[in-house]
Amino acid sequence: MSRIGRQPIEIPSGVEIAIDDTVLVTVKGPLGTLEQRMHPEMRIAREGDLITVERPSDQGYHRSLHGLTRTLIANMVEGVTKGYEKRLQIVGVGYRATMKGDDLELAVGYSHTVTVSSPEGIAFEVPTPTQIVVRGSDKQMVGEVAANIRKVRKPEPYKGKGIRYEGEYVRKKAGKAAKGAV
Repeated sequence: MSRIGRQPIEIPSGVEIAIDDTVLVTVKGPLGTLEQRMHPEMRIAREGDLITVERPSDQGYHRSLHGLTRTLIANMVEGVTKGYEKRLQIVGVGYRATMKGDDLELAVGYSHTVTVSSPEGIAFEVPTPTQIVVRGSDKQMVGEVAANIRKVRKPEPYKGKGIRYEGEYVRKKAGKAAKGAV
């Protein structure tokens, strides 16, 4: 039995969950509404304030779907109650981020500024010119938007300049000067 899949999901107060016959799970909470279509072979049962996920057989395919389905539903519940955030850090002289309405404007060493528009359900925040916070209720969307912002200027290995996740370690290379004279 999957250790993750067999754990029940607690439904906090203020969260409504609707499970359709076509295995469409809809979660409504204070931070919004999320929908996800699950695999039709997984059985999702609600018993009071708990949701359990059961698998039809012990095949490897069903075992992997078991934990995935439970985690997706748990992430939806956490997303509509607490929300998710990813923090990005900008490193480099003259590199900065500013807000232009709801959009994020990045000056990261190009001849022009790069504008990143916020998709529906995602909010940007710039506490300092070298920090970006991406917030939203959908965990997958928050991670994807943060990855796309990081893609604008990935950290380079020689000086470490670029956009990185907060706490990300960028291994630096020595370069030509450190090779040594022979």
